[in-house]
Amino acid sequence: MKTLLRHFLINFVSLYGTTTLVPGLTYSGGIVSLAFGAFVFMLINFFMVPLLKLLFLPLNILTIGLFAWVINVIALYALTTLVSDFALVPYFFPGADILGVNIPPTDLSTFWVAVVASFLIGLITHFFHWLAH
Repeated sequence: MKTLLRHFLINFVSLYGTTTLVPGLTYSGGIVSLAFGAFVFMLINFFMVPLLKLLFLPLNILTIGLFAWVINVIALYALTTLVSDFALVPYFFPGADILGVNIPPTDLSTFWVAVVASFLIGLITHFFHWLAH
């Protein structure tokens, strides 16, 4: 029970942080829909992601683990399909200058929003799992 609560809270924080940082991943309905989305995302990560990793194991081995991002994008797309309050929408990234590295402004399609959002969700989730252990 404690493990499920920990996974739920980590998914909740990672979804909240990602929706705050990436305007292309949105949710409506307030804290209740965010909590429901975190619960559904936890179930997706428990049941669907291991099956996808097993199914795409040859591709994951061939790409030295880089195909795992595609699996995370599929999991995020499954969340937006199962929970109607979550949506991936294209948006215009205004650009940034971070520590001398200039990232130019660009239009992000729904696919690239999903890639960036799944990368951030994975980064936040792995950090909090590392912190919890």
